[in-house]
Amino acid sequence: MAASQINMLEGSLTKPLFQFAIPVALIGILQQMFNTADIMVLGRYVGTEALAAVGNNAPVIGVMVNLFLGISLGANVLIARRLGGRQLKEASGAVHTTVLMALLTGLFILVAGEILAGPLMVWMGVPEEVRAASEFYLRIYLLGMPGMTLYDFLSAIYRSHGNVRTPLLSLITASLVNITGNFLAVFLGFGLAGVVVATAVANYVSSGLLLRMLRYEHGVLHFYPGAVRIRWEDIREILRVGVPAGIQGMVFNLSNMVIQSAINSEGALAMAASAAAYVLEINSYPFIIAFGQAITTFTSQNFGAGNLKRCREVVRRGLCLNFLFTCGLIGLVFLAARPFLEIFGLQEEAVDLGVMRIHLIIGFYFLSTIYESLSASLRGFGNSLAPALAMLVSIVGTRLLWLATAYAANPTYRNIMYCYPLSWLAADVLIGALFWREMRKQRLTPGSP
Repeated sequence: MAASQINMLEGSLTKPLFQFAIPVALIGILQQMFNTADIMVLGRYVGTEALAAVGNNAPVIGVMVNLFLGISLGANVLIARRLGGRQLKEASGAVHTTVLMALLTGLFILVAGEILAGPLMVWMGVPEEVRAASEFYLRIYLLGMPGMTLYDFLSAIYRSHGNVRTPLLSLITASLVNITGNFLAVFLGFGLAGVVVATAVANYVSSGLLLRMLRYEHGVLHFYPGAVRIRWEDIREILRVGVPAGIQGMVFNLSNMVIQSAINSEGALAMAASAAAYVLEINSYPFIIAFGQAITTFTSQNFGAGNLKRCREVVRRGLCLNFLFTCGLIGLVFLAARPFLEIFGLQEEAVDLGVMRIHLIIGFYFLSTIYESLSASLRGFGNSLAPALAMLVSIVGTRLLWLATAYAANPTYRNIMYCYPLSWLAADVLIGALFWREMRKQRLTPGSP
């Protein structure tokens, strides 16, 4: 096997799961760093208004990013399953279909986003003083969508083959381009416009590098433009797994958009505090998602190979690693929270609000490891719709109910934050029940014949 490829079908699971998850988490962090770099540069060198404009768009961008990641996960599952079953010709066909889907998906989101950008700002209740800047930022950001989708889908192709190093290296290069472009934009006086253009360009750098490297791969991963065509069977399977997975990821951000409206009503300090604290959140959560993606990919390959008992061991080991790693991460974040928030130049009151948010959200991330790991295993078996619906009911339902009752009765910033851990606890219960049912179906519960 190539040095960059992880063997998912044989041997110990602990080390391979870590080898897979950590680079995938770093990829997630680097992708989020595009937005993080915008927030830090604008907050420090441009002003609170520009910072609030980016913060308002964070949930919107999160919706799009999670949609792409979800649909690309469908490609990951399909290709990994065919590789596990040694269906190499079919896997190669799925690779080429995936590239075409990536471009079409990105173009669709670009057009739809440009049409809806203005009404979206009104629906979210963005204050008049930052509405124009928020809409301007979003419209330019959307220009980079085809590049972002192409990168996500190409990364899924590499992950299905056990190669997480190549996508990471291409994204590191793009991140350097983005950070350099941000500071150059501020230095030249382009402000908000220059910063967001740098981010859009970086998206095309990451996808362009990955596509070029795919052209020089051998075997299943080799990309030949002449072989690109619509394969409806592959598209249906990718969408069957990917769309529910995308919806599951979008659920968080759709509910966060409603929560952002409540935060906006608390004033500019609360908005700026949330934007800064959100940076730590989006750079911590990728580790939880990464272990989930490892579980999905390992399960898919072993399911394709017919090794169901190893599938059970994958989720057991993956969940334990996810939980323990996240608990350690929570401790580190708590130590760094206040010094980190002070980097943004926030007023003391805003820093206090940011620390409160971190304690009430990141402090309960251990709950997220349960539903993320179990739903990831279900996707590996090809069952993606049920966990997506369960997440919709538990996450959105719990948060909307809390805002409509408890928050409405006592409208404080702290009371907004309580809806996060409560919704995660509800998700653990529902996803846990679905997982147990799937294990019984696959005859993988303890004591099953």
